Amino acid sequence: MEAPKYLGDHAILTPERPAVINANSGETLTYRELDERSNRFAQYLHAHGLRRGDRFAMFLENNIRCFEICWAALRSGLLVVPINRFLTAGEVAYIVEDSNSKLIVSSWAMRETAKDLPPLIPNCTQHLMVDGALDGWTRFEDAVADFPAERLADEWLGATMMYSSGTTGRPKGVLRALPQVKINEYAAVSPMVTLLGYTGDSVYLSTAPLYHAAPMGFALNLHYLGATVVFMEKFDELQALANIERYRITHSQWVPTMFVRLLKLPAEDRQRYDLSSHRSAVHAAAPCPVEIKRQMIDWWGPIINEYYGGSEGNGATALNSEEWLAHPGSVGKPLIGTLHICDDEGNELPAGEKGLVYFGSEQPAFQYHNDTEKTRSSQHPRNPNWSAIGDIGYVDEDGFLYLTDRKSFMIISGGVNIYPQAIENELILHPSVADVAVIGVPNAEMGEEVKAVVELVPGAQASDDLAKALIEFLNGKIGRYMMPRSVDFTDQLPRLPTGKLYKQQLRERYWPKQA
Repeated sequence: MEAPKYLGDHAILTPERPAVINANSGETLTYRELDERSNRFAQYLHAHGLRRGDRFAMFLENNIRCFEICWAALRSGLLVVPINRFLTAGEVAYIVEDSNSKLIVSSWAMRETAKDLPPLIPNCTQHLMVDGALDGWTRFEDAVADFPAERLADEWLGATMMYSSGTTGRPKGVLRALPQVKINEYAAVSPMVTLLGYTGDSVYLSTAPLYHAAPMGFALNLHYLGATVVFMEKFDELQALANIERYRITHSQWVPTMFVRLLKLPAEDRQRYDLSSHRSAVHAAAPCPVEIKRQMIDWWGPIINEYYGGSEGNGATALNSEEWLAHPGSVGKPLIGTLHICDDEGNELPAGEKGLVYFGSEQPAFQYHNDTEKTRSSQHPRNPNWSAIGDIGYVDEDGFLYLTDRKSFMIISGGVNIYPQAIENELILHPSVADVAVIGVPNAEMGEEVKAVVELVPGAQASDDLAKALIEFLNGKIGRYMMPRSVDFTDQLPRLPTGKLYKQQLRERYWPKQA
C-alpha cells in the first residue's frame, strides 16, 4: 500500500504547483516554498524547546503566513491555537494563557491589539510578529531566517486546538486525542473532503476567516492532496464571484450569510462572471433558510453541498443538492459518528420529535480544556461516548437530520418554547433585511417575549412603519405565538465572518446585569 502523502511529498512531486494564493494580492506560495518555510519555523520551534503536545498561539488576519505556521505545527507534533482576530486584548490573553501557549505569532496588521498583549500573557514568553515588530515583539521573518529548511528528524503529527466561538460564554479549548504517529504515516484526508470530490487538481476558494476550524481544516486537507488553496483576505460578494472566474475555482466553501449577500446583488452583477469551472460549493457553520438555499441551487445548479458539525469534531452529517431537494431544510445523514436525538433525561426520541442532537463514537470524542464540568455536561447522561454541542433537532423517517436551533438560544415565553431560527429564516427573505437576530427579552408577565433585531440593506430606512411591516410580513409564515412583539434596528449585528452570531452580546443590551 502506498504511504499517505503530505506537504513534504508534494514539495518533491510538484514543487512549482501553487499551494496557496492570496486572491487579493496574487501572492503565491508553491509547494516547495511552503515546505521550506514551514520547515524553518518547525526548526525554530524545536530549537526553542517546544516538543510534542506543546501549544503555541496564532493571532493573525487572513495572511499567507497562516499556512506555513500551521504546517510547522502539523510536522512538529505541536498544537497550534488559532485565535479570532476580532477579539480584544483581554480576550486574546485569556485564550493564550488558558491554552498554556508557550509562543504567540501575530502580525503588524493586528498591532493595535497586539501591543497590549505582552504584560497580559506572562506565561507566554516568546512573541513573534509577521510583517513588522513592536516593543516586546520579535520580527517573525528575522527569527526564522537562520534556521535550516530541512525536515525535523522526527516529524510527529500535530494538530490545531480550536477554541469554541464563545457565543454564549467564555470560549473553551477543544482537545481531541492526538495519534502518536509520524505525519507521513497518517492518512489525514477527512471523509468530508473525500465525499465532496476534492482531488490534487482541485482549486479551492476559501472565503472565510482562517482562524476558524472549517476553512483552515479544509485547506490543510487539500494540501495533503496536492491541491491549490485560494484565500480571500476578507469576504466581498462581488469579488468572490470574480475570483471564481479569475482562478478557475473548482471547489469553494461558504456560510449562509454569504449566500444572502450574493442573492441580494443586482442581476447584472450576478451574471457578470464565468462560473463554469465551479463544480462544488459547500456550506456550513449556521443553518441556511430553505428559500435562500433553493435560490442558490436555481442559480448555480445542483453543485451545492452542505454539512453539519462543530469544532469539537464529535460527528458530522452531509448531503448533496439532490438529497436536499428531496428533504428541504435537512443538514443530511450521518457521515461521522452515529446520530441520536434525546430528551432532557437522555431518552432517545422517535422520528419527528425534537431533542438534543448527540453523536456517538467508540470513545469520548473530545474534551474541553480546563473544564471537566463542561466536558461532562456535553456527554450523554448514561453513555459518555455520546456527545452533544447544544443543537436541537429531529430526524425524519428517512434518517435525515433537521436542526431547529441552539438550546441556549431558545426563548421560553409563558412556558412555551420558541426557537428563533424559524423566525429568522422568514425575516431574512424580506427585501429590506440584510441580517436578523431574534432573541428573548424580559417580559414581566411571560418571562420573555420575542424581539427581532434587524440590520437593513443599504438604502433602507429604519422607521416604525417598517418595523410594523416586518411583523406583518410574518403573518401566515410562523405561528402566532412566535410573532415578535417588537423590532429594533441596528447598524450591524455582532456576527463574525464565520457566520456565528454573538447572541449573548445582543441579549446583554436588554437584560439587566446580574449582581
